[in-house]
Amino acid sequence: MLGLFKKKKTPEQLVRLLVEALNEKVEGADAERASEEIAKRLKQIIDLLYGEAEKESNPIKCQDLAKAIESENLLTLLVTDLERLPFEARKHVAQIFNNLMKRAEEKEYAYLADHVCQNAGLLDTLVHGYDKPEIALNCGSILRECIRHQSITEILLHSDNLWLFFDEYVHLSSFDLASDAFATFKELLTKHKELAASFLDAHFDKVFDRYNNMLLQSENYVTRRQSLKLLGEILLDRNNFTIMMRYISKKKNLREMMNMLRDKSANIQFEAFHVFKVFVANPKKPEDVAAILLNNKEKLIVYLENFHNDKDDEQFNEEKALLIKTLKDLQPSPAPAPAPVAAESVAAPGQPPPAPQ
Repeated sequence: MLGLFKKKKTPEQLVRLLVEALNEKVEGADAERASEEIAKRLKQIIDLLYGEAEKESNPIKCQDLAKAIESENLLTLLVTDLERLPFEARKHVAQIFNNLMKRAEEKEYAYLADHVCQNAGLLDTLVHGYDKPEIALNCGSILRECIRHQSITEILLHSDNLWLFFDEYVHLSSFDLASDAFATFKELLTKHKELAASFLDAHFDKVFDRYNNMLLQSENYVTRRQSLKLLGEILLDRNNFTIMMRYISKKKNLREMMNMLRDKSANIQFEAFHVFKVFVANPKKPEDVAAILLNNKEKLIVYLENFHNDKDDEQFNEEKALLIKTLKDLQPSPAPAPAPVAAESVAAPGQPPPAPQ
């Protein structure tokens, strides 16, 4: 009977008990007991944050819990120990972290985002979670919730960890892990548009050299397709106008898109088209870019007239028609002839264009 009236633990007590269990270094039967204690406390915290059954969470208790978690640096402890926790406990850690990051968008909880910013090692651990398949998806989920906050995103963009996505994580052999890493990578470059535009402009050469060489040349088909689609989204975002103009002024980038149009995958060709069209539509083409298009004018027109004619997509068909018209209207510059540019051609109708010379 006494158990029926057992007093529930306060938020502060729950956090303290969980911290003690996480810090307890034991083996054998004691380790199993400690693991059960951790799982129990995590579940109690979940219930407090999300509410139980038909009972909603208590706002005051949630605020007390968040303050206790921040005070005890519990988020760092949980992420550091994530690998040794059981499967369900890992899911609970992600749920707790993500709930708090959502709440951190509110004034009463804003300090939680600052807390993450001040713990650079916490973000490092989360990013490097992609090195460990058993916790990669948990860490990815948490990272994307952290990216809700511009202050955290800024730290991630300007850290060495960003380049791990270019070089390693989006190329992981596991489809699920590579896709999750790409989802995180995309959020970093698109969530906070002004911040991302500033970053891309300041690191233009490094970013797009990596982008062309590592992502667009990836041996992983899904990575190449996702990267090409994301590139189109980035270039066509109004916040990235300066980045788009820099990208489409470079002859090597036009060559890259011509090569992508040759891909055996119809989906890759289609995504390449949406980047290629920006080069053609640019009214202020640099001389070397204009020369490539002019030298290929007739064959490009023929190629595009036979390009994805089976697509029932009104917008695509309108864009293709406009592109063909723009190419037809291309004329040599009346200015003195520039230095000779090697002719680059596309193949006959129905064939992929050859690689630019």
